[in-house]
This record gives sequence, structure tokens and C-alpha cells, in this order.
Amino acid sequence: MPQLPSTPLNREPGLHSLISSFLTTKDLRPYDRNHCPQPQISEDTHRVRLDGLVSASASLSISNLRKDYPQHEVTCALQCAGNRRHTMRTLLKEVQGLDWFAGAVMNCSWRGPRLRDILLRAGLQLDEEEMKTAHVAFACNAVPCQDDDWYGASIPLSRAMREDADVILALEMNGEPLSIEHGFPVRVVTPGIAGARAVKWLDHITVQREMSSNHYMHFDYKVLPEDAVDSESAQRFWGSTPPVIEMPVNSVVAVPQDGSTVESDAEGMVVVKGYALPSGDDGPVVKVEVSVDGEVWKEAQLGSYEGESKWSWKLWEAKLKIERGEGKTIFSRATDKAGNMQPRHSQWNLRGVCYNGYGEARGLKIQ
Repeated sequence: MPQLPSTPLNREPGLHSLISSFLTTKDLRPYDRNHCPQPQISEDTHRVRLDGLVSASASLSISNLRKDYPQHEVTCALQCAGNRRHTMRTLLKEVQGLDWFAGAVMNCSWRGPRLRDILLRAGLQLDEEEMKTAHVAFACNAVPCQDDDWYGASIPLSRAMREDADVILALEMNGEPLSIEHGFPVRVVTPGIAGARAVKWLDHITVQREMSSNHYMHFDYKVLPEDAVDSESAQRFWGSTPPVIEMPVNSVVAVPQDGSTVESDAEGMVVVKGYALPSGDDGPVVKVEVSVDGEVWKEAQLGSYEGESKWSWKLWEAKLKIERGEGKTIFSRATDKAGNMQPRHSQWNLRGVCYNGYGEARGLKIQ
């Protein structure tokens, strides 16, 4: 695995340890994705400013968020839009961006007030039609980023206002206060939506008619057309290409790992394990299949866990018969409740985001 830049902090765990637990606990060192240094924030003095198209602007302390609103808990996967970028660049062709393997995802239990409850209390100055096209924007102004003076993102207001969308301002992760790496003292959690929109170190929420003006909303995290082959040719597509919001259905073979030597049992069977993720709002994952040729498939067994939701990942396991020899490949593909099935390959794009071609373990030696 290549070395990711440590300034700002970007890292991912190995897949073997990542899938060892349904909940991605802090001892597993879940992935970190940052465009700026980690700020130093005091919980006692931190405030989240709420303004824009609301009847009553507010300055909310962490105590306000914890005590003045019902607390909601949701278990969901949070995934970097660039997860599996390495696979896209090695199987398809070169892309821009950090060389993420398949560990830029974590499945955690998050707790905090629903964003919906906060916005309802503030009052929305929008009619029913305006609600359909408005946005809610999030910002962290604590430290400048690599490409902007602040970090920001937005999601459709209609999504935030759905009670079943489970968008929260998280104060806790897996029953403990957020660590500084993962957004202490408060971050947005947007189930089914790319991690780039789950702003850490949140200090500003704005209800507005347009999406966030931040650089990372307009000039990154977009599936650009294939005609955008370099930075120069991409310029004409940034304005017309929508930002990534929902992530696609996906699965990954975590065991065995690429290039490993595997002992088959007396019946020629090999144990295969991995994780699977649903598409956006369409969870849960209902089926994972494995194959040695990408044509004949065998259904894997899906794990069942307390607290899981439509937004959670599924850990899966199968035993697959595979001939002894070198240069072997094992494939996986996932299907979610809405019938979205993982494709053989996904569209190449310059920024290498949203890759969801078959999960693959390549170059295996089976003994």
C-alpha cells in the first residue's frame, strides 16, 4: 500500500483489520481524509452558527446540541468518494487524486440531534416548491484548506428534512465523544452520501437557494465525462457536471488480498471475505455473490448485527472452489434492496471517484 500524505492527515487501515468488526472502532484506526490541518477546538467555546433562509438565526453550543434536542442514533457507513481509486487507475487508466485502495470507509454508530429538528425549530422561510430545490450548506472555517480558505459542502434541503434520511449533527461515534480526527466536537453525518459532504469541525449551517460555493463542491468530487482527460480539458466540464451526492452500490474482496498465497482445503475450497455497501438511499445490501471467472456466481453469506440499518455495510463470507495454480482472480458483486447491482467496471473519470466495478482479488497463488 503506498504512503498517503500525512500533512494534512490522510490514511486508511488494511482490509484484513477493517473487516474484523462490524463497527469500525478507533483501535482499527479508521480512515482519515483531510484537505486541511486538524484545528484545535474547545468544546466549551465552540459554536455552530445557523442562518440563511430561517426565521430565527441561532448560535448553538455543544451543550445546546446535546441537551435541547432529542438525540438520535444511526449506524451507517461513511465512505470517501475516492475509495477504490487505486483500482480504477490500475484496471482502467491513470487518474488524479490520492491513491486510495479500498479502506477509505468506516461503519460506525453515530449519535446526535437530527438536523431536521434543528431546522424545524429555527423555522424555514421557504414554500413547498422552494423546498424542493433549496440546499443546506455546511462549513468549517477553523483553518484554511489546500484549495480554499475554508471547507464546505451542501446537500439538498429535501434530503435533510426527511426524518428517515437520518442526517444528524454527530457528537458521538461508537458511544464515545468524537475524536479530533473525526470531527470533534461536532460533525455532519449524511448516510448514503459521499463522505466529502459530512463536514467535520462544523461551525456554520446555512439554508440557501444554491449549493455551497466551496471549491470542493465545484472543482472536485465530480464524475467528469470521459472527454475530460487532463486538468486543462476538464475546465469546460466543471460547471455543468453535478457534484457527487449519493455513493453507488459496491463490494470489496478483503480476504484473500491481491498477490497472496492461499491454502485451499481438502475439497479445493478457499474462504473469501469482504464488505458491501448499498447505493445511496437504496439499502440495505441484500445479496453478495463471488466468482472465479465473473460469469458463474455463488451467493455469499451476509452477516447480521445488532443496530444495523439500511445505511450500514454488510460483512460477508463465502467458500469458493478454485483450482490450484498461480495468477488466479476472485470477484465479488453486491445487490441492494432496490435492485442496484455492481457492474463489471464503472465509468472512468479524471478524478477517480465513485469506482464500483466488481470487487477483485488478483494475482492469487492457490496451493
